[in-house]
Amino acid sequence: MNHTNASAAATQIPRAPIRHLVLVLGDQLDISATALDGFDPTQDCIWMAEVAQESEHVWSAKQRTTVFLSAMRHFAADLRAQGWPVHYVTLDAPDNSGTLAGELAKAIAACQPQTLVMTAPGDWRVLQDLRGAALAAKVPLDVRDDLHFFSTVRDFAAHAKGRKQLRLEYWYRELRQKTGILMDGKAPAGGQWNFDADNRASFGAKGPGAVPPPTRFAPDAITQAVIALVNTRFASHPGSVAEFGWPVTRAQALLALDAFIQERLPFFGEHQDAMWEGDVWLYHSHLACAMNLKLLGAREVVAAAEAAYRAGAAPLPAVEGFIRQILGWREYVRGIYWTQMPEYEERNALGATADLPAFYWTGDTDMACLRDAIGQTLRHGYAHHIQRLMVTGLYALLLGVKPQQVHQWYLAVYVDAVEWVELPNTLGMSQFADGGVMASKPYAASGKYIQRMSNHCKGCRFDPALSVGEAACPFTTLYWDFLLRHETMLTANPRMGMQLKNLARLSTDQRGAIVAQATRHREATAAVASAHPAGKP
Repeated sequence: MNHTNASAAATQIPRAPIRHLVLVLGDQLDISATALDGFDPTQDCIWMAEVAQESEHVWSAKQRTTVFLSAMRHFAADLRAQGWPVHYVTLDAPDNSGTLAGELAKAIAACQPQTLVMTAPGDWRVLQDLRGAALAAKVPLDVRDDLHFFSTVRDFAAHAKGRKQLRLEYWYRELRQKTGILMDGKAPAGGQWNFDADNRASFGAKGPGAVPPPTRFAPDAITQAVIALVNTRFASHPGSVAEFGWPVTRAQALLALDAFIQERLPFFGEHQDAMWEGDVWLYHSHLACAMNLKLLGAREVVAAAEAAYRAGAAPLPAVEGFIRQILGWREYVRGIYWTQMPEYEERNALGATADLPAFYWTGDTDMACLRDAIGQTLRHGYAHHIQRLMVTGLYALLLGVKPQQVHQWYLAVYVDAVEWVELPNTLGMSQFADGGVMASKPYAASGKYIQRMSNHCKGCRFDPALSVGEAACPFTTLYWDFLLRHETMLTANPRMGMQLKNLARLSTDQRGAIVAQATRHREATAAVASAHPAGKP
């Protein structure tokens, strides 16, 4: 299909007043979305708006802003090509108010709709803003379920009711049974629910081998125009779009899905937690961005993976591990988000107060693992789940960074970051700021974990075996300091028993030396951060 500039009025908008003004957000680019059920182009109109607010409420990186705006413009062009009217506001429109609520208010005045219709958004803040605009204009707002997911928030609330603790495994098994995915009758495929123990191997000394090249897409005219706009309008924002290649259309997303199933899924499982210096893509799917934009449906992605297993094209541990990320974690974090907000965002169970180090915006650090993970994040808007949880997230946890700052960084820099999925993963799983709602223990580890799962330590000036001294690894120092600072609280957690037994073996002198080294490291990091207000270089 030929795409035209989304700002061009390719289709006649029905004369006001119209029946339905259908709101389509940047993460709802699905022609089968519930908001479009019953759409009549003769009396309804679609509303889409690019606003600076969505790139500025967090310091959104250039890759993230580009992928959203380009995908939105492509989707609007597709809608117009089939004759559907679209009221589309571009970022550079001269009268753009800069906010979703402001642009919606203007569209309501121009179109005079009887009703506003939308699929439930993925962001609490956005829902409140749009509800407020509808209320101010005295126009009804019909918010419909997002059927892109396997479950509803109501389903999760019913699952959670009466439980003292929420745990992924029970929710995941419930959804497996409900959907029949990876089930052989009433039993799980392969006789067990979870193959996580088979999916924790490192690459070893030889590395990952001949990894297939990533599926990337050269920017077309629409994307090139967006890149130019982003480089101008958000010139000071972090990251680069020089290597932009994410799928921004449904057709591209389907090609990316097929390439993953054929080329990467068979090798995904065993090494899904492994890292390798300078190798960005490895055997991961790189599909989260397309899924969170709704260019791909969760059901079709899971169905493709299960079909590969049933056909003997991919081993069960790899397929189960991949499906668990979608049918399990993705559904679980969404349920946590919508049943815990808005208070959830402010939680800080560990009382963390440090500022996010400035190098999170530049990658300028002597720690090889952080330098590699942050560097690729700024270049591509991407890092795989272990780089996020056990490198960038782990360091922030051990350092004691205020979790809201960590959340804002993750939301800003990753192309797949939408708040419903990013916030629980960051505050809950990564930073343990919710005190155990999301995960059963803090994901605290020393530099030895990174050494075991990567080759980063081989070329790093720090030694993960050392906690004190000039060559001490900051991860290892801060790990023991973290246990010391939170020893009383962690004693009540049965999953921390082994780590606390190891802590008990440290002498008083060893403890004092670790605390002194951690304090010096924390002070040095804070001095650099203070030179850059809000962590922005």
